[in-house]
Amino acid sequence: MSLVVDGVSVALGAHPVLDSVSLEVGPHESVALLGPSGVGKSTLLRVIAGLVVPDSGRVLWDDDDLTEVAPHLRRIGLVFQDAVLFPHRDVAGNVGYGLEAAGAPAAQRVAEVERLLSLVDLDGYAERHVDTLSGGQAQRVALARALAPRPRLLLLDEPFGALDRDLRERLGREVRDLLRAEGIPALHVTHDAAEAADVADRVLTLEPGPAGARLSA
Repeated sequence: MSLVVDGVSVALGAHPVLDSVSLEVGPHESVALLGPSGVGKSTLLRVIAGLVVPDSGRVLWDDDDLTEVAPHLRRIGLVFQDAVLFPHRDVAGNVGYGLEAAGAPAAQRVAEVERLLSLVDLDGYAERHVDTLSGGQAQRVALARALAPRPRLLLLDEPFGALDRDLRERLGREVRDLLRAEGIPALHVTHDAAEAADVADRVLTLEPGPAGARLSA
């Protein structure tokens, strides 16, 4: 089961952003997309997630064309640089949100939330208010929330960019190992070459061009 981006181009008004970008993320593979800030990395993630419609090209999961499929039907998780947690829910309520929305029984939700909090090293945090969390803890909660519905692909949009380097490196390695253990492929966006090497099995580079960003050869 793999993600295929086939010749995706995007322009925002008169400004070209992506120029015929093609890539693949294979089963259980973690791929880093490296490039300078503003080059269009986040736009590409939003195209894959269904939040931006490309001007041309396709997004496929194996032989299924997802290009016109609504975001909530793609089974793709997305973690942003800002954790964007629900302030009115505690940690367990945040992590279990997707399971609750899918109608999972209460006992199943509780068990899965406990399992995921243990995976991200937050045992005992279920009832904590999210405004008491550190930046690193908040990102762990955001990751657990994204993993809870068992996405077939996880997109990470510079999720550690606001953290100090030591914590960023440690979390990057932890996330890489966790995704391997869970068997979930990932596409991880960053402008930091060291982080890309830490988190990914393979690194792709997105470079600016006159007609929009393209992957380097």
